[in-house]
Amino acid sequence: MAKPKYKEYFERMLLSEKELFEEFKDLHARYGMDENNLQDEYNKLGEKVLNVIRDWEDKLCKNTERGMYNKYSSSLSEKFQKEIKKHFPLIDHVGLINDDPEGIVFNKINLK
Repeated sequence: MAKPKYKEYFERMLLSEKELFEEFKDLHARYGMDENNLQDEYNKLGEKVLNVIRDWEDKLCKNTERGMYNKYSSSLSEKFQKEIKKHFPLIDHVGLINDDPEGIVFNKINLK
């Protein structure tokens, strides 16, 4: 049985940027245990990872955004993002700024 397209693209993305994602996987695990001290490093590497993710999501959805398949495109995008969050549940923490020395308050920064 063939894999769904979003899973295939996810795996291709991981392989194409293997070193980056291995480094991020390690940092992601450490970040989960020490968010306050690793936030800056997590943001810096996470920005690179998010750019790669956006590129691959665009590749996945580019042919389905026009015409009668545009609803399929948003569903495909959601499934791709869920696959990412399944492997990197703290991906949404990329871009947070720790304003409180005790790490209680976070604000989102704008990443481009």
